Amino acid sequence: MPHIRADDIAADHDFVGRITAIRRDLHAHPETAYEELRTSDIVAAFLEDLGLEVHRGLGGTGVVATLEGRRPGQRAIGLRADMDALHIAEETGLPHASTVPGKMHACGHDGHTAMLLGAAERLSRAPDFAGQVRFVFQPAEEAGGGAAAMIRDGLLERFPMDAIYGLHTGPMDPLGLLTTRVGPYTAASDDWEVVFRGTGGHGAAPHKGTDPTVAAGQFMAQLGNIVARKVALTDWAVVSVGHVAGGERDSPNIIPATVLVAGTARSYLPEVRDRLEREISRLAGGVALAADVVAEVDYRRGYPALINTAAEVGVAGRAHAAGTGAELTRTAAPAIGASEDFAYYLERLPGAYVSIGNGDGPGAAFVHTPKFDFNDALIPIGVAYWMNVVAEELGGAEVPYTVVSR
Repeated sequence: MPHIRADDIAADHDFVGRITAIRRDLHAHPETAYEELRTSDIVAAFLEDLGLEVHRGLGGTGVVATLEGRRPGQRAIGLRADMDALHIAEETGLPHASTVPGKMHACGHDGHTAMLLGAAERLSRAPDFAGQVRFVFQPAEEAGGGAAAMIRDGLLERFPMDAIYGLHTGPMDPLGLLTTRVGPYTAASDDWEVVFRGTGGHGAAPHKGTDPTVAAGQFMAQLGNIVARKVALTDWAVVSVGHVAGGERDSPNIIPATVLVAGTARSYLPEVRDRLEREISRLAGGVALAADVVAEVDYRRGYPALINTAAEVGVAGRAHAAGTGAELTRTAAPAIGASEDFAYYLERLPGAYVSIGNGDGPGAAFVHTPKFDFNDALIPIGVAYWMNVVAEELGGAEVPYTVVSR
């Protein structure tokens, strides 16, 4: 199976026009986590029309389809797209803007879905490869843990895969620029909160009670020392406060009985993640003891760090270089502080997750903002990437491509 150039995909105006129309329809009708009923109907119908074996219901609204190659082979790979939108009111003013108040595709999942559908169509026309391709359309990536839900529902047992690949549009990056890295690529994302409990009292007589604001203040002042003094210089982590609450604004002369401090912790290594949890609890307990109050700590683990495997990053780099050019392929990019539930797949399988630039020209916007829109010029680039991943993994692609690792 030969590689394909993105320019060749782009030249098929009928194909690109149809996939673009699907993308814009999905954008106009966003559905948030585990509510992707219309979206999954569209996805399933499209795949069934291609004659693929389609299964629904994993993770609630997930869709999985399998394409068999013409040539004999036992290897199977997964290609994953996420389908959910966000609770954000759109402000793009575009003709295909969201028709659902308070919801929009502000992270490009409409484009992810459309590109994978396009790849499924092109591959199904001439499945000149050995083995199986699993097209995985996943719900609830945005804090819903849809990957974990699909795994719990038996995705990996019912549809065995030897490796899995995912992609995300790269906001504010030059159009078509692929970035990824071997090892940790996106961070583990944890939330924590500490409630400091005292008796409170009158501000004129603090000695007659116990004051949780003192503990809360010391806690926040010393929080940065966890990373500065408990995490190695060569490791990456950050701990940030995002919310503080205590007392009544109209009663500043009253010492509150409780103060809540909440925030986030990001890390890339399991041992660092464990250390952050332990040290946040230890610090809270220490300042509470000194202030004669009680600290209640709730540390909630979110998505784990996403760890790409070396061989699959190589596949991803060669696939993109073949389709778009080695000059737009970066396989030793910096890690990303955001988190991504594709990490759950990579805890079980080898694989690679990449970002491909959405464009950085006038009007470009960052994800999770009311002005963001997926760039339809990325569609042929993404379709070519997916097809070339299949060519590399299952198609016996023989043309070598040199990737500049920068």
